[in-house]
Amino acid sequence: MPKPDLSRLDMPDSDNSDFDTQDIKSEMLIDPIDDELENTVLRLSDYLAAVELVVKETFRHSVWVKAEIRNLSSKGGHYYFELAEKDDEGKVIASCRGNLWRFKAARVLTKFERATGMKLDRDVTVLLNVSATFHPLYGFSLAINDIDPSYTLGDLARQYAAMLEQLSAEGLLNLNKQVPPPFDIEHVLVIAPEKAAGLGDFQADANRLEGTGACHFHYHHATFQGNHAPKEIRHAITKGMLVFKKQYERLPDVMVIIRGGGAVGDLAYLNDYELAALVAEQPIPVWVGIGHERDNVILDEVAHTSFDTPSKVIAGITNHLASLMQRTQDYADAIQHISQQQLNQAAMATERQFNTIQNSSSYNLQRWQHLSDSHFNSIKQHAKFELREASMTAKTNMQRIQQLSYSHLSRANASMDSLYQALKNSSYKRLDDAERQVRYYQQVVLIQNPARLLDQGYAFVQNLDNKYLSSVATVEKGDFLKIAMSDGELKAVVYEVTTLPNVESDQS
Repeated sequence: MPKPDLSRLDMPDSDNSDFDTQDIKSEMLIDPIDDELENTVLRLSDYLAAVELVVKETFRHSVWVKAEIRNLSSKGGHYYFELAEKDDEGKVIASCRGNLWRFKAARVLTKFERATGMKLDRDVTVLLNVSATFHPLYGFSLAINDIDPSYTLGDLARQYAAMLEQLSAEGLLNLNKQVPPPFDIEHVLVIAPEKAAGLGDFQADANRLEGTGACHFHYHHATFQGNHAPKEIRHAITKGMLVFKKQYERLPDVMVIIRGGGAVGDLAYLNDYELAALVAEQPIPVWVGIGHERDNVILDEVAHTSFDTPSKVIAGITNHLASLMQRTQDYADAIQHISQQQLNQAAMATERQFNTIQNSSSYNLQRWQHLSDSHFNSIKQHAKFELREASMTAKTNMQRIQQLSYSHLSRANASMDSLYQALKNSSYKRLDDAERQVRYYQQVVLIQNPARLLDQGYAFVQNLDNKYLSSVATVEKGDFLKIAMSDGELKAVVYEVTTLPNVESDQS
């Protein structure tokens, strides 16, 4: 089948006189059959069969059509497409179904995958060789005869170039490259597909490096192929940064995005503008290690540093740490060398100063020894004189202190005798007072003894609750009372209650 002329896809063919829409409209307006069919009632199947015949006769030839695959499914070896065309604003302006039947599918798809390195999938713009078909039951669809892989490769390349141009115009293309490289790599945030072979190669060396305590790796996983890959990777990057900052209250030293090698089509999912912009705007260096044979992905363009494979990324981290250790060792050796030189110089200067001080000290010692002997003799004589004076003064003060002590002791003895006698007299007086007070309380207790009161003719009155009554105010006519006397108890009923006038006035 001949290749299409791609330059004529979007332009009408002005030289094709057989397909003049103005002529078709004119012929339809003067078609004599219109009058005959105007009042005819047709069955739906007959009418659709006629439409099928018209479509088959009018569009029996195949044409090349550019369309975007909005959806794709397969069943029993057949492939079912949902095709669409969008305007510059992304709005769908045309859509229809397409069918790639089993007897053609293997040849067409194999050729497409071998040429592009990718599987046919949704959201891919393709150039299809199609024939129009109409079925009374299933409606209109396009029968796909062939797919031109060169157009899809060109479209992917155009999209890639457009992304590069947009990233460059927005200042994002080299933004992450301007982030200073880390001095030390202590914490590495790793974004990778879970259980991938490339991640396994990376972790084999990373675990050995982490075992030394030199570096720590924090893994977050996302799928790296399929339509959802860019969104999942963006989510993993954002979540990884937030979790690390919350835990350590700082940013990681490096972010690593890795996956093993794959087909061009699998890697094409990573050519996403929003993902590239997010990577470019990271405040830390982003190292990318995505295995690929020929072409770069957009992440290689915006990353701080790009490696061919995940293994080379971990090798880069190891080399960075080894270089840092080597530089540190070189600095330590230089410091040690300079320190040894300064120590040697200081030792020589100290030795010279020691000799000078030693010579000067010998002379000064002799001089001060002579002066010390002279001062010692003078101090010795003066000390003897002061000692004699102090001894005489001490004897005089001792006699005076002894006399004063005897005087104070005599006065203290006299005062003690006087205080003792006063205390003795006061104690006897308090004892007599206490004895009189005790006898008084004894008499009071004996006088107020209930048995004594009962013997004198008094009685105790209780109500049925055994509560002693002291006033008639709590008693009413007909109440039962208990009266306790010295030799027994009476039970009585109140016949009348009389209140004394002066008591009422006092109570009121």
